[in-house]
Formats: sequence, C-alpha cells, structure tokens
Amino acid sequence: MLCRGCGYIGTVQLLYDLDTYILLGIGLLAIPVGGYAFIHAIMQRADAFTAADKLTKPAWLGITGASTLILVVFNSGLGGSGSLFWLAALIASLVYLVDVKPAIVGVQGGGPHW
Repeated sequence: MLCRGCGYIGTVQLLYDLDTYILLGIGLLAIPVGGYAFIHAIMQRADAFTAADKLTKPAWLGITGASTLILVVFNSGLGGSGSLFWLAALIASLVYLVDVKPAIVGVQGGGPHW
C-alpha cells in the first residue's frame, strides 16, 4: 500500500497528485527544449538547410518558433485543454533536434571529433 492509514481514497489522491506533478514537470521541461531548437535554428546558415536536403531556414524558424510559443501558452502540458497543440509542438521541436540538427551540423563540418 502506498499510504499507511489513509485508505483507498487517500491512495487514489496520492496517485492523482503524483500524476499531476509528473505532467507539470514534463510541461516545464518542454519549454527549454523548444527554446533550444528555435535558438539553434536562428544560429545556423540558411544554405545549410538546403544542403542537408531539409526544409528552408525560414520554414524551420516558423515551425520551431511557433512550437516554442505553443509550449509556453499551453504550459499545462498533457492535462490541459490545449494538450493536442502542446503535443504537436513538442513533437515538432523534437523532430528538429533529432533529425534536422544533426544533418545541418554534419553539412557544416561539425559533429563529434575523435
């Protein structure tokens, strides 16, 4: 049992509170991820995007900028009324960081140096 002496209702409330705090933590951690993706897109050369066969720099600036804005506005994360927009914004930021960023860094001659 998770909570001694608090009964069934207390245990359910404890789990509900835990769920709320986890979603709040994910929501707060998503904002810097979106901000980092947007700042990284700003700092890259425009020709690197086309050389890496990705969307243009203005397109990625719009995607990551709008994603960051949505992550800030719908800060409640997966529990609020804008959860679908929040989830789409987080996925867009993660796509940039996982797919576009390594391709751009590779085209510009960066990356891990051994």
